[in-house]
Amino acid sequence: MLTRRRRFGLRSVLAIGFLTFGLSGMALADGGGGGQGASGPSARPEDPQYTAAVKAIKAGEYAKAIPLLEGVTARDGKNADAYNWLGYATRKNGNPGAAIAIYQKALAIDPKHRGAHEYIGEAYLMLDDLPKAKEHLKTLNSLCFITCEELRDLRRAVEAYERSGGKSKR
Repeated sequence: MLTRRRRFGLRSVLAIGFLTFGLSGMALADGGGGGQGASGPSARPEDPQYTAAVKAIKAGEYAKAIPLLEGVTARDGKNADAYNWLGYATRKNGNPGAAIAIYQKALAIDPKHRGAHEYIGEAYLMLDDLPKAKEHLKTLNSLCFITCEELRDLRRAVEAYERSGGKSKR
């Protein structure tokens, strides 16, 4: 039988372990497709142009966001989130071919960037390159613990593309 002191110590260790696992699980669950890589939001201070660009994207003003994000990436060539948003704005502005190279820059910086994998997969579907889209779906499957939003979204896009015989493009 455990003494009262040892039971308290065991409970404390279990509580700390639960909190540690629970918080890391919450961090894994966070991370939308747009602006977060594998490790969540960056610790760098927020760039006002970056903030304005994301706001423009969310308002559907993709052409307005592109020069803002080009400025951000010119100043900070290691910002995978900025490249990811730039690729997104470029694709949504009607140029999926140009977006591919931009997403590739984001992935060169952060190969585990779930948002970039999702969006490059969607760009490949727009270009009728199902095998390339499926490569990124496979990568997301390995990056996501059980599942994640980016994996679910790209899987739905691939399935819709396949069901429509290539007519459904995001």
